[in-house]
Amino acid sequence: MPLSGRWTLTRYLIEERRRFPGASGDFNALVLDVAMACKAIARIVAFGTLADTVGTSMPNGIGADVNGANGAGPLGGQVNVQGEVQKPLDVLSNEIFVRMNEWNGHLAGLASEEMDEARQIPNSYPRGKYLLVFDPLDGSSNIDVNVSVGSIFSVLRAPDDVIASGRDVTEADFLQPGAAQVAAGYAIYGPSTMLVLSVGNGVAGFTLNPNLGEFVLSHADIRVPEETQEFAINTSNSRFWEPPVKRYVDECLAGKTGPRGKDFNMRWIASMVAEAHRILMRGGVFLYPRDTKDPAKPGRLRLLYEANPVGYLIEQAGGRASTGRQPILGVKPSTLHQRIGFVFGSKSEVERIERYHHEPVPSEAPAPLFAPRSLFRD
Repeated sequence: MPLSGRWTLTRYLIEERRRFPGASGDFNALVLDVAMACKAIARIVAFGTLADTVGTSMPNGIGADVNGANGAGPLGGQVNVQGEVQKPLDVLSNEIFVRMNEWNGHLAGLASEEMDEARQIPNSYPRGKYLLVFDPLDGSSNIDVNVSVGSIFSVLRAPDDVIASGRDVTEADFLQPGAAQVAAGYAIYGPSTMLVLSVGNGVAGFTLNPNLGEFVLSHADIRVPEETQEFAINTSNSRFWEPPVKRYVDECLAGKTGPRGKDFNMRWIASMVAEAHRILMRGGVFLYPRDTKDPAKPGRLRLLYEANPVGYLIEQAGGRASTGRQPILGVKPSTLHQRIGFVFGSKSEVERIERYHHEPVPSEAPAPLFAPRSLFRD
């Protein structure tokens, strides 16, 4: 325990493990390896726009720099499966996550937003009973303007036949609803580096103590306030919103004189981790809903790499996470890189948005009987 008297992440995991006397310790070791990967990424991100000129190294003798990972050649510039151009730090962060976790014997396979297909554990390493799903550097486009970015991760249990046989994993093995997650969390790289984690028993926040090199428990029981007066949405897409979303935002903007009877503030950081962190710390509601901007994409955010882990954290903290129509954690994924509409935050606001989606949409043209000069008017 550090001199401050606070628990380290290791101590926290040991205490949580006591709830399961028969646990092997593999899960704790896996989470600590994920945390180590986040520490390595935090060190690189701290260089900001200078990162492409500064060599760095990963723990456990895994050498890499942003000009080439393990001698693999230049990083970045390629288009990933999402149709996005990869930045060098996206590729390097992905490499760190893979190399820090594939060797430890706790995983049956990995899947990442930056990789087209599921990653097999090399035959030279033992295989375990968990699956790791991650977005190695969420919000990387914001590094140039020094906005907080982060890493998001989710732990699933591998199917029984994978554990029993040690066979290669397939895409189908990862297509589990969010409710099946064993753990989820994110690291946020801002003025301080924090790891926010749930192992199914609430949500805890750990701040990286740079003197100790340890994540130290700083937020023991994070709870999302049920009520809020803040919402976050990209209003430049308003012309593409579905009527329930437009109704909700219009009511918030109407303030005290509107149907809500109170004023709201709008926030929009355009960094998923930063948005989730703000809401976990002080409440609010975040909307990146399904819209008509691109009919081929039923949403913008990735179900497995973003919505499920963040949704798990929000629900564990007493909030609510939804597609706008149904709980996000109940959605059965159809593909590794499935996109989805995502609404999360303070419970009462998300429930209101869901209710608006299930209510009949008012007709834009009033029926003649109820026109301004109908028999129901003076």
